[in-house]
Amino acid sequence: MTPHPTGPSNPSSADLDAARLLLARMGVSAEELLTTPADGPPVPTFAEYIPIVSAAVTDGTRRVYGSYWNRIHDHWGHRRLDEPTPSEIKQLVEHIKTHVVARRNARGGRSAGEHLIAALRCLYRHAENDALITPANNPASKVDKPRRLPSTRQAVADTRLAEINHIAATTGNDPALDTLILRLHTETACRRGGALALRPQDLDPTQCLIFLREKGETVRWQPVSPTLMTHLQHHAEQRGAPRTGQLLRYTNSRPITTRRYDHLWNRIGTRLPWAATQQISTHWLRHTTLTWVERNFGYAIARAYAGHTESSSGDAGTTTTYIRATIEEIATALAALTSESHPLAQPDHTAAHKINFNKR
Repeated sequence: MTPHPTGPSNPSSADLDAARLLLARMGVSAEELLTTPADGPPVPTFAEYIPIVSAAVTDGTRRVYGSYWNRIHDHWGHRRLDEPTPSEIKQLVEHIKTHVVARRNARGGRSAGEHLIAALRCLYRHAENDALITPANNPASKVDKPRRLPSTRQAVADTRLAEINHIAATTGNDPALDTLILRLHTETACRRGGALALRPQDLDPTQCLIFLREKGETVRWQPVSPTLMTHLQHHAEQRGAPRTGQLLRYTNSRPITTRRYDHLWNRIGTRLPWAATQQISTHWLRHTTLTWVERNFGYAIARAYAGHTESSSGDAGTTTTYIRATIEEIATALAALTSESHPLAQPDHTAAHKINFNKR
């Protein structure tokens, strides 16, 4: 008997025609043979897979994408991950954009559309890693996010910032808490998540540093003034904050949430119409401080002051590898900002003007 050849063969035209005919009758394309795993696991439905991904991501990711995963579940819960097409994803994006809750600062649902696509990409990225789909069959990667419009936030003028601090210090049911929140954000330019995650054990009173944990699981030691450090320690002690628990608390020792921020800015907006009109929020304080630092101490120090990393500032370029600011330089900027000496500050710090803090 003639042995069957084991090496590569050169099929004839008739063989190729016969193979194409067989595939056509089976309803299978040649591309599907190349991209579909032969013995891959069964592709789950969105209702089955969303809880798996939700349990695998960080709390921050779950908080951002959770509501969008719920909407995907409502629309496509019964469908398998490999069923929706890029066109169907675009249709769902447009549906979400037109049915988003209208707010005063709404921009036609662009943010909702962007977050929906990001939430889908997160699901499909996990599906790729779990070998449920191939990169070529990932429909979310074929849909572009809506172009993000420039932010309307900007630095708040000194006089306006003084007005905000005055309202916080003279109104409301807990002025001590509200003024502490504002000073913490103004000095450190931290985000709300960083302030809410702050614990008594994150305070280093000797060097006047606090340990901030913010989005993307980024962490950093941030200089604060001796005045702010004293108030943070006093607040934790007086309100019974456990060493490993949340620092910012109400008078009854209950930890605050983002609702306190909403209440604070609603109250400020009621008394300062310009703040309500411009939709001033905590993030404007971040813009204010970082703008001041950049103008007086340069881009590298402002970038470090903000806690930006190479991965979080994709447009910064490779030059940032060589211009990283030190914590001493950040402390020097803070000392100039607050007009207070700092243990880590360089001795020759100067600045043209300071932010006007309302004394408590």
